Amino acid sequence: MAGGFHEVRFPMRLSLSTSGGPERRVDITSLSNGREARNARWRNSRRRYDAGSGIRSVGDLYDVLAFFEARSGALYGFRFRDPLDHRSGPPGAVVTAFDQEIGTGDGETRDFPLRKTYGDAGGEWRRRIEKPVAGTVLVGIGGAQAEAGVACDAATGIVTFETAPAAGVRVTAGFEFDVPVRFDIDRIEVNLEAFNAGRIPAIPLVEVLP
Repeated sequence: MAGGFHEVRFPMRLSLSTSGGPERRVDITSLSNGREARNARWRNSRRRYDAGSGIRSVGDLYDVLAFFEARSGALYGFRFRDPLDHRSGPPGAVVTAFDQEIGTGDGETRDFPLRKTYGDAGGEWRRRIEKPVAGTVLVGIGGAQAEAGVACDAATGIVTFETAPAAGVRVTAGFEFDVPVRFDIDRIEVNLEAFNAGRIPAIPLVEVLP
């Protein structure tokens, strides 16, 4: 991941009320026959959030200012809990070792990056998960939960086996995760009079892609 990153999480109580979600860039050209030509500019989606929407008090605002200063503004990335999409399964589902397929053994590979697949009958997209929450990762191998001989690096999302899974064996995992983001502004402008009148400052965050 380019640039510096601090393995700390944006205050949880504020992230639960933030707004935002995935963004994609598509070029759309209208043709002379009335049809469209569409081309994806980005291979993957990128998430954006507004942390300002989670601020409810002057104390919350101060905590964001302190967090902003500790990250040197946009210089250092950090962890952010997406209020809707932060686990391997759908919202409210219990995490299991079989939620997501992350690879197939070949008898040699010991490292498998965590991934989450979004899909339906029309297509799918596999998202790399780089920031799993420590202690939440469960790993399955060949349909059984692995109890030993496997570990996951919470800073990279890489699952490592002591012994490489045999050829053809499905490797699965379940987990909670954070989104790596940074501040997408160089300053936070505060006006307490306006804040007390209900005007919340916009504090944009943008996902840091691997």
